[in-house]
Amino acid sequence: MPKEISIILNPEVAATEELYKAAIAKQNNFNFSEISEIEILKRSIDARKKPVRVVLRANVWFKTENFQRPTFELKLQNVSTKPEVIIIGAGPAGLFAALKLIERGFRPVIIERGEKVSERKKSIAQINRNNELKTESNYCFGEGGAGTFSDGKLYTRSKKRGNTKYILDVLKFHGADEKILTEAHPHIGTNKLPNIIVEIRKSIISAGGKIFFNTKVTDFIIKDNTIKGVTTDDEQKFEGVSVILSTGHSARDIYYILEKNNILLEAKSFAMGVRIEHSQQFIDELQYKMSDRGKFLPAAEYKLATQVQDRGVYSFCMCPGGFIVPAATNANEVVVNGMSPSMRNSSFANSGLVVEIKVEDFPKKAENGVLAGLKFQEYLEKLAFEKGGENLIAPAQTIADFVSKRTSNKLPETSYNPGVVSSDINKWLPKSISQRLIDGLKEFDKKMKGFISKEAILLGVESRTSSPVRIPRNNETLEHVQIKKLYPCGEGAGYAGGIVSSAIDGIRCAEMITI
Repeated sequence: MPKEISIILNPEVAATEELYKAAIAKQNNFNFSEISEIEILKRSIDARKKPVRVVLRANVWFKTENFQRPTFELKLQNVSTKPEVIIIGAGPAGLFAALKLIERGFRPVIIERGEKVSERKKSIAQINRNNELKTESNYCFGEGGAGTFSDGKLYTRSKKRGNTKYILDVLKFHGADEKILTEAHPHIGTNKLPNIIVEIRKSIISAGGKIFFNTKVTDFIIKDNTIKGVTTDDEQKFEGVSVILSTGHSARDIYYILEKNNILLEAKSFAMGVRIEHSQQFIDELQYKMSDRGKFLPAAEYKLATQVQDRGVYSFCMCPGGFIVPAATNANEVVVNGMSPSMRNSSFANSGLVVEIKVEDFPKKAENGVLAGLKFQEYLEKLAFEKGGENLIAPAQTIADFVSKRTSNKLPETSYNPGVVSSDINKWLPKSISQRLIDGLKEFDKKMKGFISKEAILLGVESRTSSPVRIPRNNETLEHVQIKKLYPCGEGAGYAGGIVSSAIDGIRCAEMITI
């Protein structure tokens, strides 16, 4: 049996196999020459005190023991003639549901409104170069879902819901760096994740699965409270033994289709606010307490949270060494999000800074019903467009001016490519959000001195943190509580948040279908 150890090392030693192997041997009184393998289980950074240290948890194998590096293979079978399951959406929930269905002997038929990765890259390039938005293929819609071109973070707290290691193994199997198996906060990067998504598609198709791109679901085929299939904008009908609805939190038209068919929905809490951006060097100096982090430490992160007037105020989707990107899905709206390439080597660090919005906070209009939160979200995104301007230009303000409630005469440089325009965000963001953000920023400035600064900027609006709608399902079967054989899944159904938790939920739905 191997010996499991934990060791604290300086960053250079932790990054070099021969050095950490020698350090492990010395600190644990092992015979260096008898060590055959160091199997890293987890790698994390401890920046609480200076100097910064790296914590390694590892299995130490000796030459007298038989070490075999773990291998992983997908157990896919040919499902070309098997019963078909319709999957709406090719995000992580849909793709991982498809892989699990194939393992269980069912044929997945995926319907995706957006483009495949290669074409989607061109559409996103058009957004960044010419500020031209395609409403069906953008940072939110298309093969791989919202995470494909907006970061690829793999950290989740949903470990009790399913096997997170399986998700990471599948991603590594399809080309992800093996570091995702050991990093405390694994991350693939928007420059690498698209190719991994393509390889997952190849696995699905090679096993007999089918994927239809540029195909938008326009209605559901329901008989006797049982879903039989869907119809699409090109007048096709797709029918199967079950339907997995995994469209993500930005496919608002799906909620309207459900409402039109009198399919039960629920309003749920979510969060909205702004995206803030500092220089990465400033965040490094705050977190690592050094002017130059060197080549052995990654771009520093932060996570902030507090309570203001009985509502959570917190950072969300922090992107070290990243960029702010336009995440709108319709004309006449401005939505901002963040992403990082795999090297996290941008000179900027950005994060969402959002306020919890509970159902009772939604504007009270009887005609809005359970979609009140969705319409509140839409309202603020259109307001951000009005304050920002054409071509996805975002309204912006320095953090110091936002806290002081004054218009910024000068804005610092930002990574947001479409551009920004000065706007007094306090004057149009609802006070229930803006004042809590101000109070939250003051608390965060106490923890991270200098966080409130004229050199840092905030952009509006960060509104797509999660779905403001839940599609209720049976806790045991995962079917919709009203419609049989309909499996609401992932972020869009209100049961996940992020790549890994969405993938886990997709797998769970597939498993319930195949019991």
